[in-house]
Amino acid sequence: MPRQALRLIPRGGAAPSPSAAPETAAAPAPVSLPKRRRDARIDVLRGIALVMIFVNHVPGTLFEYATSRNFGFSDAAEGFVFLSGLSAVLAYAGGLAARPLWPGVRRIWKRAWTLYLVHLMVTFWALAIVAATLRYGGTGTLFAKDNFQFLVSDPIGVLVGLPVLGHQFGYVNILPLYAALLLAAPAMIMAAVRWPRATLAASAALWAAAGLTHFDLPNLPLPGGWFFNPFAWQLLFVLGILTGVALKRGARFVPVNRGLALAAGAYLLLALVWLKWPALQAQGNAMLGWAAAQGVPNLIRDFDKTYISVPRLLHFLSLAYVLSVLPWLRGFCESRPMAPFALLGRHALPVFALGTILSFAVRAAKEIAGEAPFAVDAMLIGSGIAAMLVFAAVLEFSRKAGMAPARAA
Repeated sequence: MPRQALRLIPRGGAAPSPSAAPETAAAPAPVSLPKRRRDARIDVLRGIALVMIFVNHVPGTLFEYATSRNFGFSDAAEGFVFLSGLSAVLAYAGGLAARPLWPGVRRIWKRAWTLYLVHLMVTFWALAIVAATLRYGGTGTLFAKDNFQFLVSDPIGVLVGLPVLGHQFGYVNILPLYAALLLAAPAMIMAAVRWPRATLAASAALWAAAGLTHFDLPNLPLPGGWFFNPFAWQLLFVLGILTGVALKRGARFVPVNRGLALAAGAYLLLALVWLKWPALQAQGNAMLGWAAAQGVPNLIRDFDKTYISVPRLLHFLSLAYVLSVLPWLRGFCESRPMAPFALLGRHALPVFALGTILSFAVRAAKEIAGEAPFAVDAMLIGSGIAAMLVFAAVLEFSRKAGMAPARAA
C-alpha cells in the first residue's frame, strides 16, 4: 500500500459514506483530514453496552432479562471490545501517521497504563466491598465465588497475582484485556492501515489457534488462564480497528450487500428463537452434542466466551453488520432520547469503573437484605444507572469548562 495510506488520506474516487468527511483536494504534500463530526452511533452504542454490563453484573434481577445476552449468543462485552478498537483508530491513528513515531506510541501506551491503574483501583474497591459484606452481616455468598475464595485458600498467591494481572476477580476482568490490546494497538493500527486483508487474516489465524489449542495468558501463581483470552478477543479489537480505518477513509470495511444483510438477520432470528423456544433449543443442543461426539472442536460448536467460539462470534458480527446498514440508526442515535447514552459513551472508562464498583455495592446490599421484591431491585438498579449518568454529566461539564479558556483565547 502506498505510504500516503498511513496518513489516512481518502482514496481518490472512493464514494464517501454518510459519516465521511468532505473530499480533500489533491495536493503534492500530505494534507490533514477535515475535522469530522463525532459519530453519535459509537457513543450511544457504547453507552448502551455500559448500562447492560452494569445490569448483567448484578445477577438475579428481572432487569437482567432485558439485556442483549438474553436475545442472542453474544453479549455487551463483544460490542465493548469492538467499539474500543474502532475508537482507538479514531483517537490515535493520526499520531501514528506522524514522524517521529514514538510520541504516537507513547500516547497509546500511556492510556494502557491508565487502564492498568483503573483496574487496580476497581479491583481493590470490589475486594473491600466483598470483605465488608462478609464482616457486617452477609452470608458469605459473594466471598465464596468469582475467585474471591482464593483469598482464604491461597492469600499469598492472590496478593502476588493481583498486581501482575495473574489473578482477576469475576466481573473485574475486562480492563486487563483492554490494556493488553492497547499495548499491541500501535502495531495493529499501522498494519491495518497498510495491509488490511493480511492483518485480518493474521488476526483470524491467531483467534483460531487460541481456540483450538486453548493457549492463554497464565493466572500465575494460581492455575488457569485469563477469562477474556487476549489471543482470542484481539479478533474483535482488530475488526474494530479495520472498521475505524475504513471510516477514516470515508468508506466501509464490509460493503453494503443485501444478501449479506439478509443472512445476518436470519442468523440473529435463529439465535433468538433458539433461546426462546425450548423445543428448538433441545434439538439444537442435541445436534451440538452429536457434533462433539464426531470430534468437532469446541471452537466450532460451543458458546464459550473465553475463546469467542463461532456461534458467539457469528452472532456479534451479524448484529454489528445489521446495525451498520440501518439507514435510520444515525439519526436515531442523534435524537434527544439517546443523549443520556451518548453521554455515558463519551466517558466510557470512568463510567465503566464506577458502574463496576456500584454493581458490587448493589450485590452486597442484596446479600445483606436477603430476598428483595422487584421494587427494591428497581430502586437499586435505577440508582446505579442514575449515579453513572450524574458522574458522566460532571465529567462532561468539567471537560467543557476546561475547553472554555482555549476557545476564548
